[in-house]
Amino acid sequence: MHLKQTFPGVFIFLVSTLWASVAPAQWLNDEQAIMGTSVRVELWSDNKTEGRLVIAQVMAEMRRIDRLMSPFKADSALTKINNFAGSRPVKIGQELMNLIDKSLSISKKTKGAFDITFASAGFMYDFRQKKHPSKASLKQLLPSINYRHIQLNRSKQTIFFKDKNVKIDLGGIAKGYAVDLGIAILKKNNIQYGIVTAGGDSRILGDRKGRPWFVGIRDPRNRQGLVAKLPMRNEAISTSGDYERFFEENGVRYHHIISPKTGKSVGYMRSATVLGPDATTTDALSTSVFVLGARKGLNLINNMPKFEAVIIDNQGTMMYSNGFENLPPTDRSGAK
Repeated sequence: MHLKQTFPGVFIFLVSTLWASVAPAQWLNDEQAIMGTSVRVELWSDNKTEGRLVIAQVMAEMRRIDRLMSPFKADSALTKINNFAGSRPVKIGQELMNLIDKSLSISKKTKGAFDITFASAGFMYDFRQKKHPSKASLKQLLPSINYRHIQLNRSKQTIFFKDKNVKIDLGGIAKGYAVDLGIAILKKNNIQYGIVTAGGDSRILGDRKGRPWFVGIRDPRNRQGLVAKLPMRNEAISTSGDYERFFEENGVRYHHIISPKTGKSVGYMRSATVLGPDATTTDALSTSVFVLGARKGLNLINNMPKFEAVIIDNQGTMMYSNGFENLPPTDRSGAK
């Protein structure tokens, strides 16, 4: 057996004996840098040419979502929103309207733990340049972090920010959404077995030809280490961790998961993994659980019957939702 890390926090295990028993052309895969992360598609196809075309369709869809929702592209629809919605209503497409609406719904459910307006202060962090906002800047911008500032007009199909300093970022939900669109493309093309990953988000279609896919959750403090191994079928999984984009300064770890209450990186968690039926929701929930912390995060998931979670706090203690009670993750049945 060997393992391949296909996205931050999660490893996909491949069984060498299985590979030896099938024609090499039938399991097809590709990996590309899209949406600021690694996107990987693997699927089973009886026809190599057709399978490659399906993978290409998924990659093209990922690039479309990136062009639409990237906060870093000057011509994206999201950039237009951030540039003008603080001063006037901005017309947006139905797809973006729907995803922002879902984001607001999750914000309400998590009592603000998930909040796409975190970008109002989050844009001042630069993890490559090791920069973070000053106390004075945070004090000034913190009132702008509030999902209630977002006003959607569904009849006119517009978005407006009631605070001129609001900025939004869909980074906590867009990759999961793109993964779900990728799986939809696989289904449309009659693919029965496959996996689509983007960053910390993955969704599995079917199983691995009669066997489950084994997904390993990374040890947050050991890049090659694992804390759990989960067998999965027809399920999505998302991991949010403090090790994906970060730097340390004077003993403080600054990372990309920002608390909407403080505008600062969350310091009481190392990682949060959520499993469920779709990647759009698991993506948003893994961020939510991380921000909420162990007790409140597990309480949230325990009241959502279709979802499970594995949490590691800042002391390295691993905790599970009720679905894992008295059951080691390595023995978990991935079937739903």
